[in-house]
Amino acid sequence: MALGDPFDLVGDGAIGAVLVHGFTGTPYEMQYLGEQLARAGITVHGLRLPGHGTRVEDLDRTTYRDWADAVEDAFDSLRLMCGQVAVVGQSLGGLLSLHLAAHRPDVAAVATLAAPLWLDGLAGRVADWAARGALRWPAIPKLARSDVRDPAVRRENPCYDEIPTKALGELARFMKLVGGELDQIRAPVLVLHGRRDHTAPVACAARIAARTNAVRTRILPRSYHLIAADVERDIVAAEVIDFIRRNVGVKRGELSCAM
Repeated sequence: MALGDPFDLVGDGAIGAVLVHGFTGTPYEMQYLGEQLARAGITVHGLRLPGHGTRVEDLDRTTYRDWADAVEDAFDSLRLMCGQVAVVGQSLGGLLSLHLAAHRPDVAAVATLAAPLWLDGLAGRVADWAARGALRWPAIPKLARSDVRDPAVRRENPCYDEIPTKALGELARFMKLVGGELDQIRAPVLVLHGRRDHTAPVACAARIAARTNAVRTRILPRSYHLIAADVERDIVAAEVIDFIRRNVGVKRGELSCAM
């Protein structure tokens, strides 16, 4: 399997988890977490969002509806094989997980990893300009290729080097949409965020936790944005595994996952 490819990992129980990567990223961001979940007996599907993992131009041809539909399709596919399915998302993937849970009561649980409800400073202004179609450039170079502290992960991560402006506008609109949906979520929610995140303001974690009545919130002191792959990835994996075990129940007689 090449870096950035979608992946499926079979656990040994009736619980599944859809793992959703972030904006301009690939399933690579969620690979380590997926491996730990599978070792804990949870069947995993790590999807690749439309427009990602190919060319920047492909991402600019997609909308947030395309991303949301892909997550719902992945969830429905795993639900055919697993009695209960949680959704775990990094950054944009966290927003997509929350959005799905707001509209689908059969989502068993949601874990959000550094999900942004807004962007601060210049990044926020640029995203707003992109949403209004006020940027003349087709793409913006990233100042730092990947917001992750671990140097090996930064070198290896097969993400895009640029941010396409039309897609950035879609992200800005989607952040506002999800921010207005949080009160609709009834599934248990776990909120994790890196204290040193340079992309998604850490204050977003408190907003998400308060609006969804999250069962647990944890701020990681050393991690940057891509917490599922960063220096505290073992803590992230342990938190997600414990959260799923505590909050996703399986009814007696339900079939185990089978891929």
